Amino acid sequence: MNTPSNPREILALSRNFMECRLLLTGAEMDIFTRLAEPASSVDLAEKHGWHERPLTVLLDALTAMGLLIKKDGLYRTDPGLLPFLRSDSPRTVLPMIRHAATIWQYWSNLTRIVTETGGVEGDGTLFEEPEEKKAFIGAMHVVGSQHAPKIVQAVNPGSALRLIDVGGGSGTYTIAFLESSPEMSATLFDLPDIVSMGRARITDAGLMDRVTLVAGNFYTDDLPGGHDLALVSAIIHMNSPEQNVDLYKKIFDALVPGGRIVIRDHVMKPDRAIPKAGALFAVNMLVGTPGGGTYTYDEIKTGLTAAGFENVNLIRESEIMMGLVEAYRPR
Repeated sequence: MNTPSNPREILALSRNFMECRLLLTGAEMDIFTRLAEPASSVDLAEKHGWHERPLTVLLDALTAMGLLIKKDGLYRTDPGLLPFLRSDSPRTVLPMIRHAATIWQYWSNLTRIVTETGGVEGDGTLFEEPEEKKAFIGAMHVVGSQHAPKIVQAVNPGSALRLIDVGGGSGTYTIAFLESSPEMSATLFDLPDIVSMGRARITDAGLMDRVTLVAGNFYTDDLPGGHDLALVSAIIHMNSPEQNVDLYKKIFDALVPGGRIVIRDHVMKPDRAIPKAGALFAVNMLVGTPGGGTYTYDEIKTGLTAAGFENVNLIRESEIMMGLVEAYRPR
């Protein structure tokens, strides 16, 4: 952990938001896609009805950050970054950046939440448009596919033959598990619109004959049974402790005796300040959900035990949201 040691470093912390805001604005305006080919700020402003002077200031700042290249008065996106910042690229992370711009609005309420309201109102829904959700799930796949093989290796599915991927998105981890275990089949459980994305991705991977897609809401619906391995990937931080116990109970019922649950998420140290990424993400949940947060290993263990699981173990520590906790349904 880098601890500020002087006024200059403290002031630098207070200005960290500047480069973040520039990137978010660039993403909201789709600047990086529009500058796949070189263009001047004058041409860009005229084409899109923007204001030239502030646009030029923005483009110069993005150039200073290394995201754009400027030559002879023309700007273009760095070609090495274009696959990740171009909206029509299969490798884009732009939807996640735009999602961060939405989160920016939630974070702006932090002082008021701490001093006045105590929390957020509503159901914590962060996506207003279906296309927004679809793009975000796609970007999550781009990021998650880099980690999935290592997660599967750490989980070590062994002789497990029937996986249920709870809230499995478009199938990133389902695909990774099936590719590592040729005898395994899987159930992907998620909301109806997300399951449809999973169908397309799993079909493209040539694995649809080994997957059952089940549309539902794990807050209100039971999970299908008969599984010996359950993955709960990046889910528990959205929930209150009580909601997690309810979810664990449903997963308990979805597993055969001796079946194993594996949770992937931030796993906090007892002081809740380490890992740093988890402490910051707890704020994200505070300002964006009614009861979500990040949890220590002991808190996760307590919830799993309350749901009937035993032999709880921390099988992977991580500085990011890649910690792994396992537990078993008694035989």
